[in-house]
Amino acid sequence: MFLLYEYDIFWAFLIISSLIPILAFFISGILAPIRKGPEKLSSYESGIEPMGDAWLQFRIRYYMFALVFVVFDVETVFLYPWAMSFDVLGVSVFLEALIFVLILIVGLVYAWRKGALEWS
Repeated sequence: MFLLYEYDIFWAFLIISSLIPILAFFISGILAPIRKGPEKLSSYESGIEPMGDAWLQFRIRYYMFALVFVVFDVETVFLYPWAMSFDVLGVSVFLEALIFVLILIVGLVYAWRKGALEWS
């Protein structure tokens, strides 16, 4: 039977950890001085007067390269626990991990053929 009272500590922790940031924002909004002026509304660049336009466009290749990196970084996060308990899990889990890696390799080959990994 599912006993809800076993989770009292979890619910208390969840409520307290949710209330602390909410109260911090609320109290800082009440106590903070509100002074709007040209100095407050200007952009900050390490104490130096900003020069030029703040709008700067990046090439899409940068984002594609970063996305491929994140995908393979997440792959290692998923594969590490599997590798640590490989001897306990059995053959079926090995096949599932193999399918997972094959899908990622297909995605890598697709990105490679589309030129997403070219840095030129």
